Amino acid sequence: MALILALDSSTDACSVALYAHGELHATFELAAKSHTQRLLPMVDELLRAQGISLRDLDTIAFGRGPGSFTGLRICMGIVQGLAFGANLPVIPVSTLEAMALGFYRTNSASPACTQPVIVALDARMNEVYCCAYKHAGDGVQALADEVVIKPELLAADSDLPVSPQAFIGVGPGWHYPAMQSLAPQSVELDVHPRAEEMALIAARLWAEGKAIDVLDAEPVYLRDSVSWQKRQRIRAADELLVK
Repeated sequence: MALILALDSSTDACSVALYAHGELHATFELAAKSHTQRLLPMVDELLRAQGISLRDLDTIAFGRGPGSFTGLRICMGIVQGLAFGANLPVIPVSTLEAMALGFYRTNSASPACTQPVIVALDARMNEVYCCAYKHAGDGVQALADEVVIKPELLAADSDLPVSPQAFIGVGPGWHYPAMQSLAPQSVELDVHPRAEEMALIAARLWAEGKAIDVLDAEPVYLRDSVSWQKRQRIRAADELLVK
């Protein structure tokens, strides 16, 4: 059975998990703006606690996005350093898929486990990253492509394959009032991407032979950095005009 280290810093949360001998060991912190200082020490503390070295691992999984540009770059940089140093392949994992799996694991004994979910992360600039999923065996199945979209556009012209009152809204992106016109059955705002779900997803991908060379691994932003920088400049200019 594979030994898998998983890392994530795609949001304000920061987490590390170790999947070893069929057991999960994980740490999780809400550490906004402290990812650079916390992520690597969290890795070291977890491996030391379990008596495992980097060279004992089979692969490293990481939250490949979507999420915070800065958080994704920090995680990618640390994963590259660890993987290069120990000559390990890596497994990129969707943050939205991890959130969906986390919701279903938490609600495994609830009727909510039979409902599809639309996972939404706040992408800032009045946009959300989102995707729809359904529970499938021990994992989840995507029902649509990941998108970045304005909440009001998602509500007005949604291609997501779910019906009103027939799904659950998952994630902090659901704080936008415009999202409510999609009429979710209920909303769970306090759901974060967690490395423990990423480790479980990575275990399946490892068994399917989907680990890749770290040189081929890239974050998935959905929104390109040039567009993001341009929008930031426009927003700053608008704020100056208002003043």
